[in-house]
Amino acid sequence: MAKEQKTNAMRILEQKQLPHRLNFYECGEFTDAVQIAKMLGQDPEQTFKTLMCVGKSGGHYAFVMQGTATMDLKKAAQAAGEKSLALLPVKEIQAVTGYIRGGCTAIGMKKDYPVFLDEMALLYDEIIVSGGRLGTQIFLSPDAFLAATNGKTADLQAD
Repeated sequence: MAKEQKTNAMRILEQKQLPHRLNFYECGEFTDAVQIAKMLGQDPEQTFKTLMCVGKSGGHYAFVMQGTATMDLKKAAQAAGEKSLALLPVKEIQAVTGYIRGGCTAIGMKKDYPVFLDEMALLYDEIIVSGGRLGTQIFLSPDAFLAATNGKTADLQAD
């Protein structure tokens, strides 16, 4: 197999010498985290998605949570110190993050946006996040993810 081109996320993990593993798979177009996990025989609860939001202040935030979960926007706004949040429109994801929908990861975005990892991640020794493009996954510990993103944990899930 040809050597895969590195993404910003991979470069940052290497530069910071954070332990991680990569997985490459065939993916022609956007598929959500749960479908990818099922396709690859992985635990969907261990597979995390990145949701980009914009706050009332105009600031951008990355929220990373289980692919099976629904985000509570009020809890997310509270974690970010915003009055309210809205999901970033899909058409703006690449311009804001530098990544395309389905390949978006909180590691190595265009700017250092505040990153919040749902506290459920702490239940796992290893979580799976997008590697920065379709068909690429990164396996790493929640601590390594937080170190790579300067992130914080928060309760983000809807009850």
